[in-house]
Order: sequence, then C-alpha cells, then structure tokens
Amino acid sequence: MRKQLSYRKAIAKSGLQHLPAQPSTLPLVKSDPDREIRSTVDWSEGAVYGDHVWFETSVSGDSCYVGEQNCIARTLQKSTSRRKCGACKIVVHNICMDQLEKINFRCKPSFRETGSRNVREPMVVRHHWVHRRRQDGRCRQCGKGFQQKFAFHSKEIVAISCSWCKQAYHNKVTCFMLQQIEETCSLGAHAAVIVPPSWIIRVRRPQTSLKLSKKKKRTSFKRKSSKKGAEESGWKPFIVKPIPSQLIKPLLVFVNPKSGGNQGAKIIQSFMWYLNPRQVFDLTQGGPKEGLELYRKVHNLRILACGGDGTVGWILSMLDQLRLNPQPAVAVLPLGTGNDLARTLNWGGGYTDEPVSKILSHVEDGNIVQLDRWDLVVEPNLEASQEDKDEQQADKLPLDVFNNYFSLGFDAHVTLEFHESREANPEKFNSRFRNKMFYAGTAFSDFFTGSSKDLAKHIKVVCDGTDLTSKVQDLKLQCLVFLNIPRYCAGTTPWGNPSERNDFEPQRHDDGYIEVIGFTMTSLAALQVGGHGERLHQCREVTLTTYKSIPMQVDGEPCRLAPSIIRISLRNQANMVQKTKRRTSVPLLNDQHPVPEQLQICVSRISMRDYEALHYDKEKLKEAAIPLGHIVVPGDSDLETCRSHIERLQEVSAEGRGVRVRGDFNFLFAGTTADRFYRIDRAQEHLNYVSEISQDKLFILDPELWLCVLNLSALNGGPLSPRPPTPGFAPDDGFGNGGCCLPQLRELHEQGEDLEVQDSCGQTLLHHAVDVGSKEIVKYLIDNGTTNLHGGGETALHRAASRCQRTICHYLVEGGASLMKTDLQGDTPKHRAEKANDQELAAYLENRQHYQMIQREDQETAV
Repeated sequence: MRKQLSYRKAIAKSGLQHLPAQPSTLPLVKSDPDREIRSTVDWSEGAVYGDHVWFETSVSGDSCYVGEQNCIARTLQKSTSRRKCGACKIVVHNICMDQLEKINFRCKPSFRETGSRNVREPMVVRHHWVHRRRQDGRCRQCGKGFQQKFAFHSKEIVAISCSWCKQAYHNKVTCFMLQQIEETCSLGAHAAVIVPPSWIIRVRRPQTSLKLSKKKKRTSFKRKSSKKGAEESGWKPFIVKPIPSQLIKPLLVFVNPKSGGNQGAKIIQSFMWYLNPRQVFDLTQGGPKEGLELYRKVHNLRILACGGDGTVGWILSMLDQLRLNPQPAVAVLPLGTGNDLARTLNWGGGYTDEPVSKILSHVEDGNIVQLDRWDLVVEPNLEASQEDKDEQQADKLPLDVFNNYFSLGFDAHVTLEFHESREANPEKFNSRFRNKMFYAGTAFSDFFTGSSKDLAKHIKVVCDGTDLTSKVQDLKLQCLVFLNIPRYCAGTTPWGNPSERNDFEPQRHDDGYIEVIGFTMTSLAALQVGGHGERLHQCREVTLTTYKSIPMQVDGEPCRLAPSIIRISLRNQANMVQKTKRRTSVPLLNDQHPVPEQLQICVSRISMRDYEALHYDKEKLKEAAIPLGHIVVPGDSDLETCRSHIERLQEVSAEGRGVRVRGDFNFLFAGTTADRFYRIDRAQEHLNYVSEISQDKLFILDPELWLCVLNLSALNGGPLSPRPPTPGFAPDDGFGNGGCCLPQLRELHEQGEDLEVQDSCGQTLLHHAVDVGSKEIVKYLIDNGTTNLHGGGETALHRAASRCQRTICHYLVEGGASLMKTDLQGDTPKHRAEKANDQELAAYLENRQHYQMIQREDQETAV
C-alpha cells in the first residue's frame, strides 16, 4: 500500500495523468476550428509554456494519448486524422485536442520564465515522463525488454519514458519508483549538444511608460506606443543566457525542407525529439538570421546545415554578414542532389536513413577544419563590342562568393537551359529522373550545335600574372572550372592525383589556392568514369575577361553574364566540421573485452523488397536474410576493407554453381539500442569500424538482388562472359544464355520492380542482357518501357555491335537507341561493328544513322 501511494504521488508530481477507470460521461464536443494548432516553435511573446509542436501523422501503431475513455474518435467509432508532437512523440486525434487540454498534459518545457519565483529555483532540468503503449529497448531498472509484440495494438501502458534523456521503465511499482522521478535529468547521451531550457529565457516587455498614465484611453495609447518603441529598440521576447563550459558544444540545426523531397520534414521531427525544439530551425520560416542572432553569444556553438550545398553557402554567407566571433563550425547533413561539399568533408553523397542519434555523435566528435571562400568582383568590360548584345544577359553574377566552384562554358550552358526551362514550366520538372533526362538531352544537343566550341576565342585568363589564354585556345577547351574543393559534378574528382613529375600539388580546400581546370567535351564525359580535366594552374588570384555574353554558374546558380572583367581572390576561411572515425561504446566492444586481432564474420544478404517490408522488425528481417559465407578480417578493419573481402565471396546456387556477390550493396547497421536496421552510406564506409557494427555477423542490403537472376541464368551455360560465336552460325541465332530467366524477370516486373535500375557501374539490365546474348530479354525490356537506351559512355548498342548481335542491334535501333552516340574512344556503334569485321552489320548501322540524322534535322526545322 505504501508503494502504491508513493507511485501515485510520483505520477502526479511528474505531470502524468492516470486515465479514468470508469466509462467517461464526457459530452461529444467538437474541436474549435479557430484554435491554432502549431507545427512550428512559437517565438512570440504569447508562447505557451510546455506547448506541443504538432505534425500530421499516419502511424497506425500509436493510440490516442488522451486515453480510451476520453477519445472522441473512438466513441464516434470512426477514423479521423491525427497529429504527432515532434518533441515528445505523443499522438492525438485532431478532434481530441480539447480533451488533451483538459487532462493538461504538457510537452517538455523548452524555455523558462524570468519571474522572481523562477530566478530563485535552481537551474536544473527535470525529467519529462510520458506514458508509452509502445517502447523499444529495455527497462533501465530491471533490464528486461518491453512487451513490444503485444503492445503494438494494446491499449495498456507498458512503459514510462523521459522525452529528454530517453530513459524508460516498466509501468510497474517495482520499476518506476519515486526516487527515479525526483532525479535531475542528465539530458541523456547527447547532453553535450542539447541547449538546456534553462538557458532560453522569455523576458517581459518594457512597460515603464504605462505608469505615467491614469486614464484608460491614454493607457491604451501608451500601450501601443510602448509596444512600438520596444520593437524599434530591438526588444525580443526571448534571450539566451548560456553557461560556458569546455565540455558542452551546443548545436543549432537548420533544415531546408525543400531539399531531398520529404526528408526535410521528417528530419525536423527527429531533431526535435533528440534536442530542445528551440534549437531546431526550419529555413523556410525566415531563414537562418534570427536563429544565429539569438545564439550568437553561446560558447563552442556548432551548426548542422541539413540541405544541399546551396543551403550551406546560405548559412556561411549569413555568418559573414553577422560577423560572429569566433565563427561557429558548420557540419553538413546532405539532402541535396550533388552534395560535393558534403562529400569533401566525409558526410557522404546523400542522406539515406542513418540514425539521427549517430549523426549527432559525429557532429559532436568531428574535427574542425578550414574551408577557403572566394570573392567574385564583377566590372563591365567597356572594350567589348556591343553589336551582339543579348537581351537576357545579366550585369552581375547570382552570387558574389563561392565555396565549391565557379565555371563558364559548356557545363554552365546546360545548367542555364535547365534552370530557364524549369522556371518557365515547373510542372514538367517534378521528378529527379525527368530532370536527369533533360540534362542529358540538353548536353547531347549542345554537343552537336557546338555552342561552346569557340569559348577560347572570347575570353582572356590571367592567373597570378600568368596569361593562360593561348594555352586555352591551343587545347580548344569548351569549359573552364575554378575549383575550390576536390569534388565536382556529384562526386567526380576533376583535378585527379598529380604525379611527382607534375608541376602541380594535390588539391586541398584550406591552402589558399584555387585550381584552374579546362575541359573538352571528351574529358568532361570521361569524368564519370574516373577521368580528369586539363590541369592549367594553381593560383591565389584570377582575372577573367570576357568579350561576349557567356553562360556562367556559381555553386550551381547559373546566368548569362554580359562582357565583363571578373576578379577572383580569397575572401576568408570558414570553420567546418569534418566527419571522422568514431568508436561507440557498444556492448560488443568495451574496455573489458578488447578488439581481437582477427574477426571471423558471417555475412548475410537482405533484399530491398524484404528491407522495405520488414525494416521496422529486426528479428523478422534477420530471418529473411540469406547467408553468403564467412570472411576473416583484422579486428581494427573498417567497412571499406570488409567490402573487398565480401566481393570475393561466392553464393552457391541451387544447381551447385557459384555466383559472385555484386559490388553495389550497402552495409546495414542495427545496434542494441537501435529500433531498426539502417543503411550506411558507401562514401562513409572508411569512417566505420567493423567492430562498431558487429563482431560476428554482418548484413548487407542488395538493392538489385533481382538483377542477379539474369547472371544466375547465364551461368547455366558457363562463365558470365558471352560464349564465342560458333563457326558457321550467326552469333545470336540461339536462344542465348539468358533466355531461361525471362519468366523470373517477367514475374519480378509484374511485382513492380524497376526495369531501368542501374548498378554501381551504371550498367542496366539491358547491358547484361546483351552480355549474355538474350534476344528475348532485350525485346521484353524494350517492349515494356525501357527508355534508357543511350546509357553512359558505352551503350547497349555499342556492346551488341562489338559482339555482332544483329537481331539485338535491330531491336535496339527500332527501340530508339542512338547511332550517333560515341564511347570514350570516340567510336560509334558502326565503328564497333567494323572493328568486329562484320561489314553487313556496319552497313546497316550506317544506313540507320543517316536516317536518324535526317529525322533529327526535320524535327529541328519543325520546331
């Protein structure tokens, strides 16, 4: 009895409300349609202490928090829309919002008041306990897991957890005791980056002028004038009073929801759950300025920019404008398309589904490095001829500073056409695939029209006093790039690795030098397969003079600039956070059990279909995994080392033949505290130790497991490479090695699989079908909507022509494959057929090539 009384007192003190045992007689009230339900943090003077931040949700496993007896939606027995609080994760029906107000359950407090009563109280954070009907992990008191399987649809409260430190206890007297409630909250594993609510203070509006008035009318007037005067004097409802500490690295999170589709909105909710909601900012709600000004006096401040490289540049420019000293270091969570700056700083090429908790740990532990930033000063070139003046030309660049690159010529022309077309018809650019197809089409068109072939005749380039104009003209360069970071064009490395015999140094982003690189059309295409441009100079200052309007772009922002004189010089260096290797304290790796010299690890493969269906149930997903074999690696290996061992594993098929593991897989991670499996970005494998993931099992995600069906069928006739032609027979007269897998392919396609999926080398199903000489599969792919017939450097038609596969070539040409496309050696499919000594096929391809050219000219004339 004494324990029960203590338990109830603890519940009452914590703010948790017991739900009534007897059926409720509450009237069926409708929620007030005029009542404001906030989906953003309220920074006004009317902010409510403990107010929730609501987001629309479709989660089916969480019950309405007001309880079974108070839930109006349940009483009406109808489904209705629901909202979820991003900060404490409770779910409530929209029509039950008034009921939540009645039970008075508040969110975790994100600030404190300045009243005298609060000033006397110790500046500590108390636990914010929440009832949970679903809970992952184990009870902190008894160590036993929560009844997850039964709790999913249960109305019973199985756990009580703190939305600050994430501690969770069974909803029992023996686990959740009074002494647990009275503890000061430690803020959990990420206390070092959380801004305590005691730092954020709501201040009262200055009202000194009100005391001078006694009349109501005059008081009303004075109140208005006081409000206006307070705003004009810079008064704001909230101030931040930090307590400096070397151990604390408070974090500001700026999220651009427009980057990465719907990822931005989900990420905002995740950060609000782990942090104080008042340190998470939506950049569409006024930009980064207000947040930076509010926290400008916080010591050891770090910033996490969630978005593309443009978002990072926006924040860095605002830091320049506000002149914060010292300048906070900026980390990057890549949500954009290219993310070259994020790749340079080891944050990867794009966010997949890595746990936010792990990201916060990497931001806290990351090293601070410097990033050069370059000024662009533009003056009109008065000596240039004004005869060919373009009406659409601009007098200045879109940005006056760049962090990644500044370029002119072919690449800027393609980007500009895409930008102008998207602004004219935004509804036609609503998918990433269409955008890429437009880029490819524009680049293909520009290649034949040669709009940038005379670039060298209309510019003058001087780097540190050295005139490079003649060299640019001799090399017939069609594109110039002034590059600050090693990455460019979604991960390529245009500077490459200069050898010792070269006059150039390896590229750095903090050395005060900028790399000048030139490209022809061929070298620009070769970037995607590991090539590099023509290295021209490494310099500190550049003077670029143009004599006609030329397309240019600054960090992806294009324009057509009028004849100008552009001076590039070092502006400053920004502090950035570089992601480093981090050993986490997981049960498999602790001080009592050092890492062994060698690890024998079982590797299992999980298909994308199973991952998408079961990734919230770790145990079922493990059961669906297919064992591939064992690898033996040193105990201190990273995942990049493990990848090379896994790629040599052989999977044994039902017929007893081996199939080599493809190289386009992702590692999956699920620690003891994670509620699901997460993918690890391939660009970050060198930053993760295998012992951090597991010491006995590794799981890999194969996004193209179904693609291996084709290779598996190919092995029925021997090795993966196509069989040599038999004398006296046409090379593709037979069914081909891959014909027997057509039923499996048809079944997978009917289940919704994408026929145009590519592997890590850019190879499609069409390439593999040509490799095994399967006419049936080639025809099936073309008949069922495969449009990616142009490919990358080597198209499927190039391969078919090299193998003298006449029927397949006919299918591809009739399906729309380009006969004018050249490979990296400059060969068309016709040239490939000639090199294979098949003159009849070469004549056929030449004839169809002329037809395509005539057809293209007719279309252009009609346009």
